[in-house]
Amino acid sequence: MVFGKKITLSTKGFSDIKNITDQVKSITHQSSIKNGLVGVFVIGSTASVSTIEYEPALVEDMRQQLEEFVPASKHTRHSQTWGDDNGFSHIRATFMGPGITVPLSGGKLVLGTWQQIIVIDHDNRPRSREVFIQVMGE
Repeated sequence: MVFGKKITLSTKGFSDIKNITDQVKSITHQSSIKNGLVGVFVIGSTASVSTIEYEPALVEDMRQQLEEFVPASKHTRHSQTWGDDNGFSHIRATFMGPGITVPLSGGKLVLGTWQQIIVIDHDNRPRSREVFIQVMGE
């Protein structure tokens, strides 16, 4: 069986990090699937999906590390070509990836005690982000 649903998030950009664990759990529950895999995929090329211990200090540490890794001020050919100054966001998103797969066992996501699912919007402006969650299994 396969069940999918899209959620929409409002983000601030510049590596704004949103915890979507509860929405993914809710969709998993709606699916009635007990064992399988849950795919979480952000639609767009300037955002990424990962897991983290979602607590304020670590969220800020992550944002700082992303800025050090690929600074928003970084000159890119993409920004020069398109004039949108968001080449850095494409690079960050590409290195992190647009999606993850989480095992589902006994109707529950297999996550660590402090592990939450996050979407990171790396773009240089607020956005409305769509995330597709697909539950596959039995």
